[in-house]
Amino acid sequence: MTDAVEGLLLDFDGVLVRHARHLRVRHLAASTGCSVAQVHAALFDSGLEQQHDAGLDSTLYLQQLGAALGSTVSITQWQDARIAASMPQAGVIERIEQVARRMPIAILTNNGALMVDTIPRILPTLAAALRGRILCSGALGARKPDPAVFVQAMALLGARAGRTLFVDDLFTNVRGARQAGLRAETATDSRSIGKVLKRYALA
Repeated sequence: MTDAVEGLLLDFDGVLVRHARHLRVRHLAASTGCSVAQVHAALFDSGLEQQHDAGLDSTLYLQQLGAALGSTVSITQWQDARIAASMPQAGVIERIEQVARRMPIAILTNNGALMVDTIPRILPTLAAALRGRILCSGALGARKPDPAVFVQAMALLGARAGRTLFVDDLFTNVRGARQAGLRAETATDSRSIGKVLKRYALA
């Protein structure tokens, strides 16, 4: 590796946190007075969540979710359910905190735009380093592994692809990043991300 890495781009679910969909559904069901089955159907079986991830306006998304449930769903309710289902990987977060002291870090995630303001609540110790640097597919209008979304991310972050390391838990997304010129590796826990960081002289 002839050029040093000067920025770290990270996936969210599967790398920084473990997402438990059933806990999210259960939490939202409790807050809306609906059944777990109703919430699951409204969010996932309907395709509404995928639409939000792909760019559906967040206000319209919440309106459609509320209509499907027969109950108003606020941003706070939605965020609280997502937070309840997102478990930060302590060892991973500690390693990323160390990297963030030396270089810019950012997140690129296939999630709706509501996650831009939700992620800092899930990862408070990284919130300052991530300010203005959380990129969601719902806001970008494109999803990983499309190489175009990585090109767009580099432009928005003012970063150079060849000097940016991207880490994801899915190899298909890693392949898309590599096609866009980024250095990219898979990692799913503290041990594997530690190996990646060491390989690129970041740990």
